[in-house]
Amino acid sequence: MKPVVLAIIFGTLATSAPAQGKDPLSAIDWLSQSVEPAAAAPSRRPSPLRPNEAPVSSGAGTPNVTTTPLDGPSPDPIGLLSSDLTGLPMSLWSASTESTLVTLLQAQQTDGLPAMQDLLKTLLMAEADPPLGASAAGGLFQARVDKLLDIGAIEPAQALLEQAGADTPDLFRRWFDVALLTGSEDAACRTLKSRIDVAPTYAARIFCLARGGDWAAAALSLNTHRVLGDISEEEEALLSRFLDPELYEGEPRLRRPERISPLVFRLYEAIGERMTTNRLPRAFAHADLHNQVGWKSQLEAAERLARDGAISSNVLFALYTSGRPSASGGVWDRADAIQDFDRALRDQDEDAVAAALPAAWEAMQFVKTEIAFAQEYGVDLVDVPLTGRAAEIATTVGLLSPSYEDTALVRTDGDPFLIALARGIPQTVDSNDPLRMAIAAAFGDAVAPDGLAEMAANDQLGEAILQSIALVHVGMSGDYQTLTEALSFLRSVGLEDVARRAGLQLLLLERQT
Repeated sequence: MKPVVLAIIFGTLATSAPAQGKDPLSAIDWLSQSVEPAAAAPSRRPSPLRPNEAPVSSGAGTPNVTTTPLDGPSPDPIGLLSSDLTGLPMSLWSASTESTLVTLLQAQQTDGLPAMQDLLKTLLMAEADPPLGASAAGGLFQARVDKLLDIGAIEPAQALLEQAGADTPDLFRRWFDVALLTGSEDAACRTLKSRIDVAPTYAARIFCLARGGDWAAAALSLNTHRVLGDISEEEEALLSRFLDPELYEGEPRLRRPERISPLVFRLYEAIGERMTTNRLPRAFAHADLHNQVGWKSQLEAAERLARDGAISSNVLFALYTSGRPSASGGVWDRADAIQDFDRALRDQDEDAVAAALPAAWEAMQFVKTEIAFAQEYGVDLVDVPLTGRAAEIATTVGLLSPSYEDTALVRTDGDPFLIALARGIPQTVDSNDPLRMAIAAAFGDAVAPDGLAEMAANDQLGEAILQSIALVHVGMSGDYQTLTEALSFLRSVGLEDVARRAGLQLLLLERQT
């Protein structure tokens, strides 16, 4: 790969790295201190990147994954999707080093092109053999879970942790926090009480004693650790209000701490000072999906999660249609627009569909949930006879849906290039647009970069795919040669569907890296 391309990737990733205290934290940073940390293994510097690798880490240090030497097999092979389902080989990671893979995973964007996000999630959930130098504690497995948490996909993260048994302090912390965010903290506390291999921290112990109904023991524990100086003033103030809220009636609200963990979030909720989740890491939005939370907060959380594919589309649209908006503006207008469209489609009223579709689509564009809308309604819209603007939108929705190829066969009067791309033959349609030319070249004579092709042939396919995802995002910034090479590589390893969907999304969605 050309040196100039490598320099561009370095620069892109460096400038997109989160600024401390400003941008969303990584999953490892917001975890609750629910159990005593395991002794850290001696740090190892990651292997130097090969010349053909996409540099994908903004820092030069060792990947921030704590592991503990254990007896027994590594959890790395655990996955939710079999090789038969993904089409990816079990040797996906086998010839790559663990440290390199962890670095690549940690640097992956969590708000990129939807097709790339879906591909990343497939890699994170895939069953595959462990990498070279895999630690018994499963450094790659932990990095996969952390990236799912970063994305906000806590259900698959929870499923992976439960399959692994969450049998190390590091994995248990993640499982405990997922339980806190999904409202199953009582079960988590019962498990914590029964585990002899993990030691709960004082705050977690006091919280769980109270959740279990043993308020006296919780109060005694708090008083004991207060005297011993084991807890901070901030923890003492929060836990005291949690155990005896009536004692603090009329007192000023607590100052919000800089670091919000799921345990802190739940404690504030319990004392009647519930935090909004819109400025917290994406995974916290799941706490707003519970029935006891107001409908407006549920809708806003679902929109945020659906935007990056962290929940299925039917969750969002079930919420949109679950009540009647009580006001106007913002999310209420979006719910109203979706309800009008959904009703028209279910009633098979073609005129009503034509009238309601533009407003519904504009509402989805505003919150960038077009893909969720296409997944929910794309198939049903294909055969509705529409004209004018409504027909154009219906074609766009269909091309962004999983049934994009069927749409291309039915809506033959659409944009010839888009129709050809949906069929996998965009190179047959002339275009002077640089982005279209780059996409067409990937389906024509362009060949995959030698470095990525060599890696794929040497049981480093997962590593090569991770690099290609990073290269697609670089290409979105205007480096169309890199975009062509990345899409060409994806096609060369059998990811034709991913390449087509990426091309369609690049042309139909307004997304920037």
